[in-house]
Amino acid sequence: MSMVACDLLSSVLAALSAAGEVIQTRPDQHATITCGVESFTKNLEWRRGMFMMYNINGRTGGHRKGKGDIMGRISIGTEGLSLRISSVEEGDAGEFTCTVDGAQHRHTLLVVSVSVSPSADLQLESQATLQCQVRGLNPTPTVEWERPDGSPAGSEPLDLQSVSSSDAGTWMCKFSHDGNKYKEPLDVRVKVPEQETPTPAPTTPQSSIQPSCRDCIADLPPDEVKPGLSWWMWAAVGGGSLSIVLLTITVLVLCKRKRRRRRKLLKVKKAEQLLKAKEFCQCKCPAAAAPPPQGRRREKPSALPLME
Repeated sequence: MSMVACDLLSSVLAALSAAGEVIQTRPDQHATITCGVESFTKNLEWRRGMFMMYNINGRTGGHRKGKGDIMGRISIGTEGLSLRISSVEEGDAGEFTCTVDGAQHRHTLLVVSVSVSPSADLQLESQATLQCQVRGLNPTPTVEWERPDGSPAGSEPLDLQSVSSSDAGTWMCKFSHDGNKYKEPLDVRVKVPEQETPTPAPTTPQSSIQPSCRDCIADLPPDEVKPGLSWWMWAAVGGGSLSIVLLTITVLVLCKRKRRRRRKLLKVKKAEQLLKAKEFCQCKCPAAAAPPPQGRRREKPSALPLME
């Protein structure tokens, strides 16, 4: 093949190959890759590198599906013009090609992993390491870290020798590809140790202190030092006195009523005793028989007159 033919073939392939988009995601998330066309007539094929994933015949509607671990996490959209990857893994990163009727559309999936060790919750004045790994690009780009305040911190991996409270916040992992800038956030938390509460000095028991009335008034705040009793204290005293008076009247009334009942009961008992005594003295024997009639008595002769 002549040089002219090679140049012509290269020009044709370059014309047929359209630049695609870059999709950035993190592990365990999902990513959607669109082919870049709205329809096709003859054939559509999805590839990841050299691995065939889907091949759809536009005329017959038949399609073929590739094999591999990634196929269990991939689903295609309407007419196969989009590809969705769930639970993205670091090994999924790389180039995806959608070939439509002979025209290629190349897309790049970037899987960016950011982490901090020993954990995202750092202790004050401890040591930590920030890491940012970009997969899917060849060669691997240079990664730079940006502090929460926006100032540059250094390249990856970044070692923090003594963690301070200013390190808390969102760090940015930044890199470039084809003139475009990309970044991935990382949240860092710094735990500040709780301050120990000082032990209070021993105090003298209040029972042993007998302040005078003048000292008591002097210790009160200015707004609490008032002459005499306040209105609520007078109200409490008046209410207590009224309650005592009502209670005394109630007790007297009940005692008087109880005495009346007791006198009435004694009268009734006394009357019953008198009735029983009268019935006991009356004789219930039959009346004695009348004496038999006696003979006529002789009249004594009158005395004779005395002679002078």
